[in-house]
Amino acid sequence: MKYSVYIIQSEKDGTYYVGHSHDIGLRLTHHNEGWTRSTKSKRPWRLMYWEEYETKSEAMRRERQIKRMKSRTYIESLILRKT
Repeated sequence: MKYSVYIIQSEKDGTYYVGHSHDIGLRLTHHNEGWTRSTKSKRPWRLMYWEEYETKSEAMRRERQIKRMKSRTYIESLILRKT
């Protein structure tokens, strides 16, 4: 099973959320249905970026690395590189 680090963007206010999951499609559905308290008020969300990893621990490590940057500019540079 592969794991992914993903970045979603709120269509309501443009903010980003970084997470990890083994099923990005299902996770995005959960975000958009309000299952996640921290993202519920900013629905709808759209998937902007993802990276795949072999293990959950690798994905979690990368998620923490992106979050530690605390930089919208860094997140947007990742998204631009992917497109």
